[in-house]
Amino acid sequence: MKICRFQPVVLQAPESRASGETRPDPLSKPTPLFGIVEGGTVREALGDFAIGWKPGARTWTLPEIKFLPPSVPSKIVCVGRNYRDHASEMGNDVPPEPLIFLKPPSAIIAPEEPIVMPAISKRVDYEGEIAVIIARKCFRLGQNDDVAPYIAGYTCLNDVTARDLQKSDGQWTRGKGFDTFCPFGPVMETELDVKSATVETFLNGVKKQSGRGTEMLFSVDVIIRWISQVMTLLPGDVIATGTPAGVGPVQPGDVVEVVVSGVATLRNPVIEQGS
Repeated sequence: MKICRFQPVVLQAPESRASGETRPDPLSKPTPLFGIVEGGTVREALGDFAIGWKPGARTWTLPEIKFLPPSVPSKIVCVGRNYRDHASEMGNDVPPEPLIFLKPPSAIIAPEEPIVMPAISKRVDYEGEIAVIIARKCFRLGQNDDVAPYIAGYTCLNDVTARDLQKSDGQWTRGKGFDTFCPFGPVMETELDVKSATVETFLNGVKKQSGRGTEMLFSVDVIIRWISQVMTLLPGDVIATGTPAGVGPVQPGDVVEVVVSGVATLRNPVIEQGS
């Protein structure tokens, strides 16, 4: 099941557009809703991350909604160097244990919203990833605890990185944490075999990255158990599971698409600061 978080938008009637008439838009900033994506239609979803979702009565067509990030996380926990080829291309050894870092929630943007290249960076890279959305509170999961009840679903994420700042700082907070550096969405797939899933990144329509879930050094189960030994994971929290080889720079005017098989395509244009 594909779950989205969205806002309805109001489309002017053809006769109003033709006459130049303007109308107040009562839904210009409506309360976000959750929906079930069914082809070209979104049906309101009732429920939550922990208990699951069931269809409601109201429906919208895709042109009548704006996709939002599918959750509002308290934190975004990212796994570094979780693909051997990516670690190699960056000149790093593979870590003996999951290597984690945080991106701030202020970095989040929705699908189609622009990634802004900060003026102080000379090299901003895309990093396409499979991301996990947490279903329920978890802390200190044991080796024998079933991780599945804690997974609400999977989505697409772009771990945008100011590569020059990451390298110069020696730690990753600044290089990973700029506003707009965490697009994710547009939907959450609740039933995905992540081991057989692929993640691909396209820059202006050209494939740049391709990786499989089976290539992860640390599986989703291992990652969630590892993180839960450190911090409490809350409903809606996001875990980015790492990027495959092929990372590279973006420029203003580029369009980046992250495609996770069986989930969706996350698309974001790139602009320079001040545009």
